[in-house]
Amino acid sequence: MRRKTPTVPTAPAAPPALLDGSRDHVVALFRAVVGLLFACHGAATLFDVLGGPHGGRVPDIGQWPSWWAAVIQLAGGLLVALGLCTRTAAVVCSGSMAYAYFTVHQPEGLFPIENGGEPSALFCWAFLLIAALGPGRWSLDALRAGRGEPREDARGTLTHWRA
Repeated sequence: MRRKTPTVPTAPAAPPALLDGSRDHVVALFRAVVGLLFACHGAATLFDVLGGPHGGRVPDIGQWPSWWAAVIQLAGGLLVALGLCTRTAAVVCSGSMAYAYFTVHQPEGLFPIENGGEPSALFCWAFLLIAALGPGRWSLDALRAGRGEPREDARGTLTHWRA
């Protein structure tokens, strides 16, 4: 008489084809949204729009560090959103948020929830992730490198974007 081995139930695996197929779209959307949100902070601070600067008033031209931070936010955010010079811009944006966190927020308390530094911490890590992942296929960097052009099959039908 043979004994049956009990089967252990396993969790269903995520469909890798579905998730892998949307990776480029999700990375591009994440990059664009994070960059645009960051650029809005810079525009609000420099031009007193979109609710104005969080610090209360528009900084004078060249004022350290507020004006410079706003310029980095606006220019860096736009570059990241467009996917142009993405890795460099993302590293600069990440560094500016690390600087903001440790000089402005961290002295007020150890954790971001205590010191109001959640936006700085989140932007810092989001830009670091973008720098590590790169701009993705749907970016101006990819177009400049010739990887963003559509590819046609033998019948001349548009199939996929080149990787």
